[in-house]
Amino acid sequence: MAAITVRNLSEATHRALKRRAAQHGRSTEAEVRIILEEAVHPKDRIKIGSELAAFGRRFGGVDLDIERDQTPTEPGTFE
Repeated sequence: MAAITVRNLSEATHRALKRRAAQHGRSTEAEVRIILEEAVHPKDRIKIGSELAAFGRRFGGVDLDIERDQTPTEPGTFE
């Protein structure tokens, strides 16, 4: 697991983090982890695959009758 150190955090911010952590019944470190996770992976983010699938469904979907070619591939040569 990666670790980071946050320097020069104001005392007011540190107190607010500790208070928020206590309200949620977590350690300050756990609270900071959750805040960071939510910041970089918001729950309402648009997921491109889901959006494309929904777009296709709105127009009746796509019926593809495709069979995968099961023929083994030849190894590459680097001569």
